[in-house]
Parts: sequence; structure tokens; C-alpha cells
Amino acid sequence: MVDIKKDPFEEYIKNLPPTKKELGQAWSAAIGLQDVDGLKPSEYLYETAKKNIDGEISVDEAGDLINSYYESKKERSETEMRTEEADKVSTRIAKILSEKAFTFSQAQYLSIHRELFRGIYSHAGKMRDYNITKKEWVFDGDTVSYGGALDLRETLDYDFSQEREFRYKGLTMDETIHHLAVFISRLWQIHVFGEGNTRTTAVFFIKYLRTLGFEAENDLFAEHSWYFRNALVRANYNNIKNGVYETTEFLEKFLRNLLLDEKNELHNREMHISGNLNI
Repeated sequence: MVDIKKDPFEEYIKNLPPTKKELGQAWSAAIGLQDVDGLKPSEYLYETAKKNIDGEISVDEAGDLINSYYESKKERSETEMRTEEADKVSTRIAKILSEKAFTFSQAQYLSIHRELFRGIYSHAGKMRDYNITKKEWVFDGDTVSYGGALDLRETLDYDFSQEREFRYKGLTMDETIHHLAVFISRLWQIHVFGEGNTRTTAVFFIKYLRTLGFEAENDLFAEHSWYFRNALVRANYNNIKNGVYETTEFLEKFLRNLLLDEKNELHNREMHISGNLNI
């Protein structure tokens, strides 16, 4: 009996030779990260990705093909527009992850958002100028407290300066994992952009981890991008009246799998807080 749940692209990635593995994983992570916003790439994107991985076309040519594909479609439904976003952003993430260039800076963080979402969001690469809330499944509809619009730049500057000055020398790996979890969860909580924060933060984080000597090249972001986002949410939520406290426990499990190749089970249901939160 054929397993209808099996993802052909996932199987294709798993069977790549070592010479193509890194690029294949970049595409896999790029596609998987669309799930954090409920987006699904098209079959055409998968076909184009395979051509790039197999060396038939460059990643820039892949981007050109995707752009041309959608330029030929004059009128698109909302569903088709969301698929277009998934295809274009996936291609751009794959390109960024396949490049070595990176600078740990606010400018780089903003630049990644601008590159991922140019032509998709009018605010690509720009900090939001309004306050936001987001109903979270993890809390039955309650929201994390995100950074205030008036303080975004100052808060971002502070977090970057603190991490830039931090020294990892002498830390155990447990301490390193915990620190990284705190850093990335705080960066995400600022929520600098109106949309696209998780995808931007994930790409930036992967690039940063490489500068620290981690490979960060397995399939975690492809298979568990929704878990990654929910773990960021749980790391930034307190409801003391109801006995709920922020915790990096789930994010650390994800990072231990990502960076140390551990096999911790990652289940979204374990993060779900049900019951009366007085929302």
C-alpha cells in the first residue's frame, strides 16, 4: 500500500548525495518555514527547486523562473496570491541560506526582511509603526506582549549590543543552548516587522549560528517550523494569575536537536495551554 502522507520532496532531499545535501537542506528549510504562516508552495516551486539542486539552473535562475511564472498570471485569487508568496519567499530564503556572506547587525536583520518580502509587502525591510496583538493557538487565543512601536529601534539596538558583547567562552553546551534560546526568543518578541517576523528571524538565526561554528543544516526547520514558532511564543508569555510562566524549555529542545543532533520528541500539543486564561 502506498503511503499517501509521504512527501516526495522530503524523500528526494533525504536521498541526495553529500555534494548536493547542503543546497537541498537550504531549499527544504525554506519551504518548511512557509508553514509558520500557513502557506503552501506550488508544485512548480518543487520542480524548480529540484532543477537548482541538480545543477541544471542557478538559484538566481530559479528565482527568475518563479517571477516569470507569476508574471504570466494576470488575475489571481487570494489562495493563489498566498501560494505566490510561498514560492517567492522560499526561493529567496534558499538563496540567502546558500550564500556565506553575513554580518551580525540590525542592518543585516532588516536587509533579510527586505530581500525576502520585496514586492510582496509594502513595508519590506521597514520597522512597523503601529502596535500589534496576535491570537495564539498555544494560549486558546491569548496574545504575547510584543514590543511597542515607539521603542522598536531602541529595543533592537539593546538586544544586538548585548549579544555582540556576550562571550561564550567557558560556557557548557547546556548554558550555550539556554543563552541562544533566550537571545532568539527576545529578538523574535520585539516583532520588528508587521508581517514575516518568524521567517526573517529563523533565516537570520541560521546564518548567525553558522558564524558560531554550528552547522545548523539538518531538517528541523523543514519538519518542525510550526513547533519553532510556538516555542518562541511560549518563551515570551506569562499569565501568573493562572500559573503560566514564560519558559525556554521547548525552544531548548528544538535547539538541542538542531545543533547537537539529539532526538528529543517535538510535539506542539505539549506547549498548548488550555483552560480559563481569562482572555
